[in-house]
Amino acid sequence: MLTRTLTVFLYFCVTLSFAQDVAGARKTIDTLTSEYFWGRGYTNNGLQKASEYLAAEFKHYGLKPLSGKSYVQEFSYPVNTFPGKMDVSINGTELIPGQDYIVSPDSRGTKAKGTLLEQDSAHFINAESTVVVSLENKLTWSVASKAEGYTGIQVLRSSIKEKPSSFKVNIENKVLNHFTTANISALVPGTRKPDSLIVITAHYDHLGGMGNETFFPGANDNASGIALLLNLARYYAVNPQPYSIAFICFAGEEAGLIGSKYFSENPLINLSNVRFLLNLDLAGTGDEGITVVNASVFSKEFSLLKEINAANNYFVQIKSRGKAANSDHYWFTEKGIPSFFIYTLGGIKAYHDVYDVADTLPLTEYNDLFRLIADFNHQLMKP
Repeated sequence: MLTRTLTVFLYFCVTLSFAQDVAGARKTIDTLTSEYFWGRGYTNNGLQKASEYLAAEFKHYGLKPLSGKSYVQEFSYPVNTFPGKMDVSINGTELIPGQDYIVSPDSRGTKAKGTLLEQDSAHFINAESTVVVSLENKLTWSVASKAEGYTGIQVLRSSIKEKPSSFKVNIENKVLNHFTTANISALVPGTRKPDSLIVITAHYDHLGGMGNETFFPGANDNASGIALLLNLARYYAVNPQPYSIAFICFAGEEAGLIGSKYFSENPLINLSNVRFLLNLDLAGTGDEGITVVNASVFSKEFSLLKEINAANNYFVQIKSRGKAANSDHYWFTEKGIPSFFIYTLGGIKAYHDVYDVADTLPLTEYNDLFRLIADFNHQLMKP
C-alpha cells in the first residue's frame, strides 16, 4: 500500500520539477485546431502538416527518434475525401455544411436536383440520382475508406421547418487509394534500465475537411491528448527516468486504428520490453472523472492507479471499463502488452462535429491528469 506521505512526496516531486503548463497546452491545442492544419485530415495537406509539426516538437525537446534514424514511420491506406464543392439545398433553402448537414463519409460525389420520396419519418430518397436525405438529432461525422453507390445527406432536424421534398446538390469527392501518412515517435532513454519501456501514445489525426470551406477542428479529439503527450515528453526530457519513455503519435485512428495496427505489426521497439502503455484520448475535460479501458484486464495496475488518485484527490472518480477496441491501445492489448486507454468525463459534449473547438475546451483537470500519470509511471518503475 502506498502511504499518504509517499504520495504527497511524489506530488511535490512532480510539481516542483516541472511547472504545470495549461497555457502551453492551450497553445498546442490552438495550433493543432487552426485552419492551417485543416482538421488534421486528408485535404489541404492537413495530416502531413501535423506530422511535420510533431516531429519538429520532439526534435526541439531533444528526444531521440524511436527508430534511431527518423521520427517518421510511413504507411498508407485508402480514404474517401471531399476536397471541393459542397453545396446542398433542401426545399429551396441553402444549408450550411457542418452546421446544418454533413455528407455521409462513404458518399460518392454528384451534381443533381429533384424531388424526394418519403420512406419513413427520417429518410427521403431520390431513386434517379441515388440521393438519400436523413434527418438527425445530432451531426456526427467520420471517415470511410471508399465511396459507395449513393450520396447521403444527413440533415439536422432543427435546421429545416418542413419535411424534405426537394433537393439540389453539388458535391465533389475523391477516393485516395494510397493515402500516405505517418506515425511520429520519439524516445527518452532510461538511466538505469534503458531496455525497459513505458509507452505513452495518442492519435493526432482527426476528420479533416468536408468541402473547401468547412473543417472539423478536433480539440478534445484529440488535440487534447497530443498536448498532454507533448507536455509529458517535455517533462521526461529534462527528468529522465530509470526506464526509457517512448512517445508515439498515431495517424489513422479515426479511419479504424490503422496507424497503431501498423506499428504493432512493424514495431520500432521490442514489444516484450514494454512494462506498460498508456493511451490518451479526449483529455480536455475531467469534471466527472476519468474512464480507464482495460481496468478489469489489468486489475493490479488499476488498483495502483486508484490508490494514487485516492491519496491525492485528483479526480472525483475513476471508472473501470473492460477490454474494448475503441482506440489505439487495442492492438497492443491483443499482443499481450499491459495497456490502459484513459479518457476524461464531463464538460463539453462536442464530438466529431464542427463544435469541438479550442475555445470551449475547459482543461479543468489537465494538471491532475498529468500528475496522476507521472505518479503512476513512477510507481511502475520502482525497483
